[in-house]
Amino acid sequence: MFNFPNTRLRRRRSSEWIRNLTSENTLSVNDLIFPLFVHDQKKTTVPISGLPDVKCYSMDGLISIVKEAKDLGINAVAIFPVVDSKLKSENAEEAYNSENLICRAICAIKSKVPEIGVIADVALDPYTTHGHDGILKNSQVSNDETVLLLCKQALVLAKAGCNIVAPSDMMDGRIGAIRKVLDNNDFQNVSILSYAVKYCSHFYAPFRQVVGSCGPSSSIDKSGYQMDYGNIHEAICEIEMDINEGADFIMIKPGMPYLDVIKTASENFNFPIFAYQVSGEYAMIKAAANNGWLNYNKVIYESLISFKRAGTSAIFTYAALDVARNMACV
Repeated sequence: MFNFPNTRLRRRRSSEWIRNLTSENTLSVNDLIFPLFVHDQKKTTVPISGLPDVKCYSMDGLISIVKEAKDLGINAVAIFPVVDSKLKSENAEEAYNSENLICRAICAIKSKVPEIGVIADVALDPYTTHGHDGILKNSQVSNDETVLLLCKQALVLAKAGCNIVAPSDMMDGRIGAIRKVLDNNDFQNVSILSYAVKYCSHFYAPFRQVVGSCGPSSSIDKSGYQMDYGNIHEAICEIEMDINEGADFIMIKPGMPYLDVIKTASENFNFPIFAYQVSGEYAMIKAAANNGWLNYNKVIYESLISFKRAGTSAIFTYAALDVARNMACV
């Protein structure tokens, strides 16, 4: 007969009610932010081949899905425009057109579903013919010229009713510049979610296909401004700089391959850390589930718990509506 210890940890796992009482991390609908794509076609919902079961919505369809999200308790949506190629240019003038697609989408949402939070990216890549997040000079992205246009873009988003502008471009100094422009134009209450730690990742591929930011050759190298995915100390430096410049929230992107970065950031900063379960992460799980290799609902939930365990305050995920629906059925 073995002499077992007095403490047996399995006693705390012996039934569901005990496991519920002692769970260290939980997921609720309040943790979810729902990314959505909008296009300029009439009354058409378009499936996205690289993102199984994710769609690109017309304006009417967008309002309908946002209403459903709000009814399920989701507090915020992030809207991404699929811009007509005819409106794209070398210098992304459409990005700061106050009548552009994203501004009209924001206005429509705030008119029809005013209680939900609206987040929109500040970045030029959906509007440039070359697919980069900034203005090209001698084949390089010009940081300071780009920041000037990002400020214009952030201002039109704020004027449209956007609650949180989210610079995702990774230009130096843009948080402080955008904060100053917003404040000087009486938008002190518009928040900034800084993509402070946006890695130069290959997990973005399905998203780039949707918004058409892959460049003319269907591939693009953004390593000159997005972060080296081998670095973590640099990530901490980026976060500290953006907090000091006036960011209200910090984004780390992608998510699951960078849980160590999320954990380190949450331990170093008493500050809201958001994470993005990006298109490639979601697509892998969904594709495996559609092939019968994984249980989608269980695996997506487990993946999102990993974000919470690492220390996130909120999670961007294309599965937000699925998870919220499941929670509503419990």
